[in-house]
Amino acid sequence: MQLGFVSAILADLTIDEVFTFAADEGFGCVELMCWPPGAADRRYAGVTHLDVTAVDDALIAKVRGLVHKTGVQISGLGYYPNPLHPDAAHRERVVGHLMKVIQAAPRFGVHVVNTFIGRDWHKSIKENWPQFDAVWPAVAKCAADAGVRIGIENCPMLFSLDEWPGGANLATTPETWTTMFEKIPTLGLNFDPSHLIWQCIDVARSVRDFGKRFVHVHAKDARIDHDNLYQRGIMGLAWHTPKLPGLGDVNWSAFFSALTDAGYQGAVCIEVEDRAYEGSLETRKRSLRQSKRYLEQFM
Repeated sequence: MQLGFVSAILADLTIDEVFTFAADEGFGCVELMCWPPGAADRRYAGVTHLDVTAVDDALIAKVRGLVHKTGVQISGLGYYPNPLHPDAAHRERVVGHLMKVIQAAPRFGVHVVNTFIGRDWHKSIKENWPQFDAVWPAVAKCAADAGVRIGIENCPMLFSLDEWPGGANLATTPETWTTMFEKIPTLGLNFDPSHLIWQCIDVARSVRDFGKRFVHVHAKDARIDHDNLYQRGIMGLAWHTPKLPGLGDVNWSAFFSALTDAGYQGAVCIEVEDRAYEGSLETRKRSLRQSKRYLEQFM
């Protein structure tokens, strides 16, 4: 396994600076964010360390040169929109860019692209599958033609009562993963244990059941706020908080034990979404150092 980080937390650094930081701190890899250039529509979105809309020989040479010079590998390209958004124009736009990310990846020597399945949050899971069937076979074919594995992250993307109860991502539970793989066997998982903690889903069992499907892993923790849970119940929101690895309720020993049992040998990338570490660039860098020190004991 290689330990790395998701580049979104270093949005104010250039790609050169991201690689330099990763090398100086002893990281083996980095997941590069590939959003379309422009304003972000939510936290941690809109970060563009690799602009796939402007790929040319010079950019390819530059990025491959950074990998060679620093020894830091690119674990995957990341773009996390909602490909099943209820607005057709939005769907078309984000799916089009996702395909650009997929097609660009092998030109940089990368064969993993991480994203969301998406969801129309106004509809039930069952009602979303027809739109999945309309959108995802073409995306999967694009990936297969490019020799790229797609890692679907399991974040529910549930942030407000407007998106209650399903959130904006379909692939969040073992049940939906099973259906997803039955429909498109070539899809994989970009697995993040933190999202299972607050759904009361057994993390280690999920790894043992689906570990062979993992193409990428995110390392993020989540802390359950039991006072808020008491006040609001599981039907409420904001009773769980993203934290750095080791500062929440993920059992990292059991998680890595299950990962090794499953034979996973890929990237484990720290994903920082802990508001307590967002105050400055130096604090965000420190969050990566701290997470690295904690996780190395298991790797």
